[in-house]
Order: sequence, then C-alpha cells, then structure tokens
Amino acid sequence: MALAIGVGACRGQPSEESPVVLLRNMHYQQRYNSQAESAFYGDKRTMRVPPEGTLPRFPGGANARYVDFTVGRDDGFDDDRVNLGHEPDSAVYVATIPDSVGHDFGSGDALVTRGRQRFNIYCAPCHGATGDGRGIVWRRSQGGGVANSYQYIQPTNLHDERLKHVPDGQLFATISNGIRNMPAYSSQVPVRDRWAIVAYVRALQVSGAGNPAGGAP
Repeated sequence: MALAIGVGACRGQPSEESPVVLLRNMHYQQRYNSQAESAFYGDKRTMRVPPEGTLPRFPGGANARYVDFTVGRDDGFDDDRVNLGHEPDSAVYVATIPDSVGHDFGSGDALVTRGRQRFNIYCAPCHGATGDGRGIVWRRSQGGGVANSYQYIQPTNLHDERLKHVPDGQLFATISNGIRNMPAYSSQVPVRDRWAIVAYVRALQVSGAGNPAGGAP
C-alpha cells in the first residue's frame, strides 16, 4: 500500500510553484546571453568580433615587466613567500611586500602605477575607485526593478581600520584565494600584479587616512 501511494505521488509533471532561491545573487543580470540578439549594436550581434590587431591572452595574464602593459607570460617566482604570501611551511603571513617583487618592477613608483591599473580593472567595479566599497556593481544593485531585486552586500571598505593593520601577505592571499562573496583572482591576475595591487591598496589607504569613506565625496 505504501508503495502504491508513493508511486501515485510521482505524477511526473512540472511544478507551477516558483523555485525557492535564498540568495538571488546573479540570477538577474543586466547582460546579454550568448547568441542573443542585441538592440545596442547595429549588426544585432551580441557576440562581438575581437578588435583587429588583438592577441590571445597567455596563461597567467600580463607580465608586470612589460611597462607598456602589453601581453606576456608570467613565469612567477621561486620564492614561496612571493607566490603564497606567507612563510614557507607556515601559516604566518609575510608582513610586507617581498623585496624581490619591488626589484622586479625597478621602483616603488612603477609598482604602485601597475597596481593602480590592475586595481581599476579587477577591483574597482566592486570596491570602488577609491576603495570605499561603493563600486558600480554594488551601486547599481541598489536601484529598483526586476534586475535589481537582490541588493548585493556592500563590498569591504578597504579603508577600514582593521585592514590597515593586516599583513601585506594577507591582502595578497585574499586576492589570490578570495573570501566570502569575493572570488579568487589567482587564475586571472599574475603573482606580480597581485602584489602591485597590494601596493596600490596601501597607497589608497594612506591617501584616505582619516576619512572613513576612503576619500570618496
């Protein structure tokens, strides 16, 4: 009898009730799908042809040694302190950016300049150009409409007093491995550039000292 009741309950028809999704996150996005028609471009194609003269991206991204930001291969370092952000065979983060990274760039100014460029590409959309945690991704989620039915948690304000005192290696590891809603960037941003971003974050923290909003108006 129990078997007959169980089989009878499996009618094999789709439910008309909406699925229960606790975190909407990226279910509603203001974007195009692959092969979809675009109302923006004249040829109606969503999938764009790469601009003439562009080259495939090498594994590891752009090499920091290329000061003109051209594409190159990042061979990494032999030092685990540089590659991981912590001491070998230890969970202790390195306190400051390893000297070998600075030497690789040639100067501190070059390190920060490269970090600013990479930060504006990978970090600013969420953390904001000033690091105040009010990037365009978060700000657009605060509006109305179906696409904005889920309000994203505000990204971390990089001017938070706690972050000013964490080791540089911890910032590097966070960029590499991600944390909470933030994804890992180790596959997108090479080792040198991750350290450059750390240097630029420190520069932002200095420039926004005393302003809890990170210097943002």
